[in-house]
Amino acid sequence: MTRSTPLRGAEELRAANGSFRGLWAAVFLFSVVTNLLMLAAPLYMLQVYDRVLPARSVPTLVALSLLLALMFLGMGLLDHARGRLTARIGAGFQRALELRVFRASLHRGLTAPADVNARAAQGDLESVQRALASPVVLALCDAPWTPFFTALIFLFHPLMGWLAFGGGLLLVALTLLNQATTREASRRAGAAGLGAEQISAGLKAEVETIRSLGMERAAFARWLRLRADATDMGLRASDRTGAFSTATKTLRMFLQSAMLGLGAWLVIQGQLGAGAMIASSILMGRALAPIETVIGQWGLAARAHEGWTRLSQLLAQTPAAEPRTALPRPEARIEV
Repeated sequence: MTRSTPLRGAEELRAANGSFRGLWAAVFLFSVVTNLLMLAAPLYMLQVYDRVLPARSVPTLVALSLLLALMFLGMGLLDHARGRLTARIGAGFQRALELRVFRASLHRGLTAPADVNARAAQGDLESVQRALASPVVLALCDAPWTPFFTALIFLFHPLMGWLAFGGGLLLVALTLLNQATTREASRRAGAAGLGAEQISAGLKAEVETIRSLGMERAAFARWLRLRADATDMGLRASDRTGAFSTATKTLRMFLQSAMLGLGAWLVIQGQLGAGAMIASSILMGRALAPIETVIGQWGLAARAHEGWTRLSQLLAQTPAAEPRTALPRPEARIEV
């Protein structure tokens, strides 16, 4: 079975991204260590409530606090480092494909001047680059740790584990619903904005002709209508994404409070310690944080996905030129 043309273009994009395997491996390794260091806060709470307070030991509290500060320092440095790495991956990805995409857009523009893929090529490449350098990539690296943190809550008490599990499922459902309801609105907003940019470029290129024919008012009115449509569609898409982002944030805060309330009830019943109650709330917040980040950055991720799709089609429609035989440098000779 032959592969479809867009698939071959996507393979070219993946090959460019795959050239940074070493940096991606470092990002993954830093993510593993960072998420392990996230356990410092709940473990600190467990020790404070279960050992320091009953024993009233100030030296133990100081030692634990210094150890916590050291772990937080390491976590912050690693988090900053992986952010710098993803930024460089995005910049390197753009540099690796910039000339190829530019040539493809020029070639496609000659054969099909109205092709949207060619006109939006540079903007699509920038959208993918911004997504690679955004917090959504780090959130996706942290997302696999959500089941791990949820499993740790189960170790404290099954009821608290099921609360965290149900809250996580609800947030995942909100993420899928957000994708289903905002995809078309985001696509229309992007298409309307691209159409307005095309009209703007045409007006700038033919400004002398338009002015000499007295068509400025009509041309500007048409451009303003397109810009207004793009703005309205963008606002609708932004409103939907913002609503889901707010709902996710509110739900996460409620779930953390509900975890504290359930933990307090279990402490009263003698089935849980006070340290485990606080630690479970911290673990739940950490488990749900990546999902909240993904929903908050959904607009950027959606634009990057659209850009990736259009770039795949453009690169597949205009394959790279075959390498030619290198000819020797001509010699300058004068014969009289």
